[in-house]
Amino acid sequence: MKTIEKTGVTIDAAVDAALKELGCGKDDVSIEVLNAGKRGLFGIFGSNEAKVRVTLINEPETDFDDDDDFDLTADDIETLETGGASERYETEGTAEIAPAALKKVETYLKDVLSMMGVPAAVSSEIKEGALCMDISGDMMGVVIGRHGDTLDSLQYLCSLVLNKETDDYVRVNLDTEDYREKREETLVNLAKKKAENVLRTGRRHVFEPMNPNERRIIHSTLQAYENLNTYSIGEDPNRKIVIESKSAPRRSRGGYRKNYSSSYRREGSRYERAPQVADSKSED
Repeated sequence: MKTIEKTGVTIDAAVDAALKELGCGKDDVSIEVLNAGKRGLFGIFGSNEAKVRVTLINEPETDFDDDDDFDLTADDIETLETGGASERYETEGTAEIAPAALKKVETYLKDVLSMMGVPAAVSSEIKEGALCMDISGDMMGVVIGRHGDTLDSLQYLCSLVLNKETDDYVRVNLDTEDYREKREETLVNLAKKKAENVLRTGRRHVFEPMNPNERRIIHSTLQAYENLNTYSIGEDPNRKIVIESKSAPRRSRGGYRKNYSSSYRREGSRYERAPQVADSKSED
């Protein structure tokens, strides 16, 4: 089990920092308060930060092998954190694309690939109002990135460049070596495998963080399982899908795990100190 210690202005702040580093929810950890902290005079003088020890007790399973990742250095890559890439990917485009706009986005993509040190060819075609671009070469693992993150980033950047040149929004689909189709097939098979495991064991499963498009594939696949509940937890880009059996009691998504000493016993809805039993001594 993995254990970390974190400090914060308050206990909640320290716990949140630990959960963020572990990438899990409160239901998956046990929390021990090492120092409740002290506010101090006027919140400044004599203040002392809270400190907690958080132990991961329900470690999420690893679903995929990690691929080599590549971080783009372009300044506008920061806009990806807004989540707009996933929303745009799901939007249907119907506008026509002018040849000049098409040439501009192709040139831009080639320049970015060159900056990445990736020799590649780019081909484009228009299908049903959307621009479908395909990259081919010998270093496509770098272009794809971990779970397609780099490919999604490139797709979003191309969408920004293209739609600056058009009056109506045009959807951009960027692919290489049929990665999109293979990834969807992997996600569908993974969802089915985990669903069967949850039904067999009764234990819930938390997927690794996914973008909205991949979460939609998981949710869509699991709709066929009437005995399962699915929901998402967390915030993008760390939002995850949880699947659990409907017959299993639903676990609360909040609150701390409390450990009570054996010297206390449960009485109704309160914990009361158990009566102490004196040691019996034989009388002479």
